[in-house]
Amino acid sequence: MENKKIIKKLIDYIENNLDSQLNLDEIAKEAGYSKFHLNRVFSECVGCTIYKYIQMRRLTVAAEKLVYTKKPIIEIAYEANYSSQQSFTLAFRQLYGHPPQEYRAIKAHIPKFNKFKLKSNLVMLYAPTMKCEVIAA
Repeated sequence: MENKKIIKKLIDYIENNLDSQLNLDEIAKEAGYSKFHLNRVFSECVGCTIYKYIQMRRLTVAAEKLVYTKKPIIEIAYEANYSSQQSFTLAFRQLYGHPPQEYRAIKAHIPKFNKFKLKSNLVMLYAPTMKCEVIAA
């Protein structure tokens, strides 16, 4: 039960600060635990590292912005905390299968990684293909 409280607090903090510079040291300080303990507990519960969760959530928010706003891609890349459009495009293509410009032209947003929600009898599994599935525990 204690781990669920840690994870809920951690996810809420991450979600409220997705557009900020997040690093594991700051997150650990906010949670009051070591970064090693946090990452282990987070990975066990969520199925991916804290860094991967942040990256996939930011890319999902960016995909939504691509479809529903007219913001330039470079601005969306910076808002997703990428230092260049090239690095953003590479990460985006890995998750969505299309570069950002093509995805925008499709005009259909399909979230790839929504906010993780803790359920008492469910566990989310992370697969190397960057897709998640929920199974009964």
